[in-house]
Amino acid sequence: MTVRRILAIAALALASSGAMAQAAAPAVDVNLARNLAATCANCHGTNGQVRGTDVKGLAGVPAANIVSLMAAYKAGSIPNTTIMHQIAKGYTDDQIKLIAEYFAAQKPAAGR
Repeated sequence: MTVRRILAIAALALASSGAMAQAAAPAVDVNLARNLAATCANCHGTNGQVRGTDVKGLAGVPAANIVSLMAAYKAGSIPNTTIMHQIAKGYTDDQIKLIAEYFAAQKPAAGR
């Protein structure tokens, strides 16, 4: 085998291993934040646009505020909650950040 042929085979092997590594990388779900936030719609309205006055809307609330509240719910430091302490415990910190950023980016309904 010639040196040129060995180099060509090595180059092909390297190129294909890079493609395989790239193909094996986990897919990024571009809708993950929206999908996670959709679980809040039952109480807080679609896209955080709440109807009524019993529950606070989340659209336009700064992400840091949502993250802080969710952390407090997770820790059990907010008394007299109905279900938020249980819901908050079901999310990772990264998921809570995604949800918070999603709602912060939504425009609140007029008059809210």
